[in-house]
Amino acid sequence: MPMWYIRQRKYMKPTPLKNKPAIDRLETVFKALADKTRLRILALLGNNEVCVCHIHDSLHVPQPTVSRHLAYLRRAGLVDARRDGVWMHYQVARSLDPAIQPILNAAVELLARAPTTVEDRRQFERAFGSLYVSSTPGGGACCTPRA
Repeated sequence: MPMWYIRQRKYMKPTPLKNKPAIDRLETVFKALADKTRLRILALLGNNEVCVCHIHDSLHVPQPTVSRHLAYLRRAGLVDARRDGVWMHYQVARSLDPAIQPILNAAVELLARAPTTVEDRRQFERAFGSLYVSSTPGGGACCTPRA
């Protein structure tokens, strides 16, 4: 039994995405896109930066679940994160591998028209207004609509 854990630990050790062959990078991206919650998150992010607390409120998904899926998307290189005090803000990655960028752009564009994600965005806009976040140097209020 201990051998299994050692082997599992070896398999679980992350390899930087940039050091992987192209086929492995594509496999990682497609695995990241193979989950409904992650697709809903990507659709909500669109071309904007959104706070994690707003994501879980809009999708009606528990915050730990959203954080786990965002971590998966980060490991796949599909989203970037920015810490602002205690708040984490996420956006779709801007500097992707040229082979991956068109796949992600097409996915986000198609997701923007799916009925479930359209409703997610409506819920977000009803609850929070604009999709933009602003920096709060002291880490005060989480996010505020941009004027």
